[in-house]
Amino acid sequence: MGFVPHDFGRLPPSTALRTFAPMPQQPYRIKTPLPASELLLESLHCTESLSTLSQINASLLSPRGDIDPDKLLGQPVGFELAMNDDGTRHLHGYVTRFTHSGSVGRYHSYQAVVRPWLWFLTRTTDCRIFQAQTVPEMVKTVFEDHGIAVHDFKLFREYRSWDYCVQYRESDFNFVSRLLEHEGIYYRFEHSDGAHKLLLLDSAGAHDPQPHGLEALPYYANVGQAPPGAQYVSRWASSRSVRPGKFAITDYDFAKPQSKLLAEGARERGHELADAEIFDFPGGYTQLADGTQYLENRIDEFHSRFEVFDGATNAIGMQLGFTFKLERHPRDEENAEYLVTSTTLQAHNGSLEAGAASAGGFHCEFSALRTGQQFRPPRRSPKPFMQGPQTAKVVGPAGDEIYTDKHGRVKVQFHWDRYGREDENSSCWIRVSHPWAGKGWGAVSIPRIGQEVVVDFLEGDPDQPIITGRVYNAENMPPYGLPGGAVVSGMKSNTHKGSGYNEISANDTAGAEMITIHGQYDMSTTVLHDQTLEVGNNRTDHIAVDDSETVDNNQTLVVGVDQDITVGSNRSESVGANETIAIGADRTETVGANQSVSIGGSDTLTVALQRTHAVGVNETIAIGAAQEIAIGALQAVVIGASQTVTVGGPQTVSVGAAQTVTVGAAQTTTVASNQAQTVGGDCAVKVAGKHAVNVGGDAGMTVGGKRSASVGGDDNFSIAKKLIVDAGDEISLTTGSASIVMKKDGSITIKGKDILIEGSGKVNVKASGDVIIKGAKVTAN
Repeated sequence: MGFVPHDFGRLPPSTALRTFAPMPQQPYRIKTPLPASELLLESLHCTESLSTLSQINASLLSPRGDIDPDKLLGQPVGFELAMNDDGTRHLHGYVTRFTHSGSVGRYHSYQAVVRPWLWFLTRTTDCRIFQAQTVPEMVKTVFEDHGIAVHDFKLFREYRSWDYCVQYRESDFNFVSRLLEHEGIYYRFEHSDGAHKLLLLDSAGAHDPQPHGLEALPYYANVGQAPPGAQYVSRWASSRSVRPGKFAITDYDFAKPQSKLLAEGARERGHELADAEIFDFPGGYTQLADGTQYLENRIDEFHSRFEVFDGATNAIGMQLGFTFKLERHPRDEENAEYLVTSTTLQAHNGSLEAGAASAGGFHCEFSALRTGQQFRPPRRSPKPFMQGPQTAKVVGPAGDEIYTDKHGRVKVQFHWDRYGREDENSSCWIRVSHPWAGKGWGAVSIPRIGQEVVVDFLEGDPDQPIITGRVYNAENMPPYGLPGGAVVSGMKSNTHKGSGYNEISANDTAGAEMITIHGQYDMSTTVLHDQTLEVGNNRTDHIAVDDSETVDNNQTLVVGVDQDITVGSNRSESVGANETIAIGADRTETVGANQSVSIGGSDTLTVALQRTHAVGVNETIAIGAAQEIAIGALQAVVIGASQTVTVGGPQTVSVGAAQTVTVGAAQTTTVASNQAQTVGGDCAVKVAGKHAVNVGGDAGMTVGGKRSASVGGDDNFSIAKKLIVDAGDEISLTTGSASIVMKKDGSITIKGKDILIEGSGKVNVKASGDVIIKGAKVTAN
């Protein structure tokens, strides 16, 4: 923002200079790159104010009418103003406009607008980012871009470092001005012979008393009373205006959300209705101490215009930014020390035409404030307002894919930033908007380096960017080919420094709707209460390696039709307590190799109908204690080879009905101790070959009813000692027509054809009764 130049023309002596004090001929001169005789100063009009671009409008005369403006535009020029003390006051600047405006008598008339070097910053605009710098440091950086800049900082206060500050589509002058105004820094120009310097100030201590003996100036309302040659104030006016009396500003720091940043202050005045309050947000700070200083700046800014003094003087040496004491004012309170805050100088040389009666003159009007009131510049330089969001590229250190901090912030390279290097220094950390943001919960998706993001600005402030979204571009295309894949929506990530991805997507194709969940490596699902999964049709689970499922309480599995479980290798099933398996129909269990069943307690197997038990090779049944087999009907045991039954203790076999044991070859039964066999009904033993019974000790047989033995061949008894045959009623021995019958009454009947009693020793026949021998012939020896 610069001063808008205008055509001011020459200053007619009859109007603008009619009260000027007479001056010697040609007291005011101009020095230009042209020869001194080619441009002569007729008059000048110079305006200067604190924190405002000064401007000199000069009316020039020349005997030449063909001066080339390019010889002067952008060139430095100086003005010399002769003072009463034989000293010279200098003004300096650069020609920014040069006009040929006609002629005056025998001279050609020209107009020149002269401005300080700072004005040229209004002719440059830029977009750039400053980080971790104070305002004086940023201002110095901007000034260093301009070779003509001459400046000096005379600052007494400390200034905070700005984390992030943006110059956006604004002139260097506007950018510098608004920063200085925000911090309460103001400036003036110091002129010397052939140069001028910008001085940046912030305190009353930077203001010296007026030079050239003007530390004190008397007031003469009637200039005719002033001593000849005296320098004085000829006009003095004071005014006061209502200013706000209370001030408050605050801000917000996301890194310390509970931090109280409200700064409040007041400046009391004696008039009525002096307590109006100014409140503003945001204050542009995150530390309360900075807010307090900004509040003081705002109070001084408003109250710099509470009491204003305007005056006029003939003192050519009256300069901006210096102090003086007013004397001889009829109101004693006016006789005080003041700081000059603005000046308007008008100087006019006498006419160069021969015989002209016009005399030269000088006049200065100024504004001032009491030195007890600290001057602060008004904030009149607008801060750029971002008209809407922008897009930018996420950046970070070379080789990284994700670059963020503990707040999930990222850095970006704006498309307008021609100084950034697309690295971690391209911007400040920028907060990222997420669908949810809770205290340790919410949704997180950190923008990755190379992605294009949508950046908005809080309060439209370029210094407060915030990422609100992400967009695809020609380098970062959507994961599902479009437009063909427009029916697919979802989220697909990219493996960090890899080629995989995680994905949740939904395909909305009619009749083929599908949700896809893809985990590149692990997947963890936690449900703290109930989970219900309902599949309307088929479900397929494929687990490439191991599967582990833990149910801390009960588990119910219901299969409406078939269930097929295939285990490629081993399977282990452990039941901590009881297990119940109910099968409504058939069950087939096939074990390709060995099977081992270990039962810690009892085992009960109930088969309602038939049961088939087939062992391809050997079978070993080991029972640590008793075994009981109860068969409600028939049992058939078929052994293709040998069978060994070893019972460590007693064995009881109980058959409720008939039992048939068929042995295809020999059978050997060995009983290490006693053996008892009880048959509730008939017992038949049929031996196709020989039958041998060998009893190592005594042998006994008890038959409760009849006993019958049929021997197809010979029957031999070999008894080492006694043979006792005891029958309760009768013993009958019969072979053919011979028989011996012995009855329990003691009678013995021997029948046969021939009967021979032969003894190698004595044969005794003894009877208690009669002995009867009867036959056809009885022969006695």
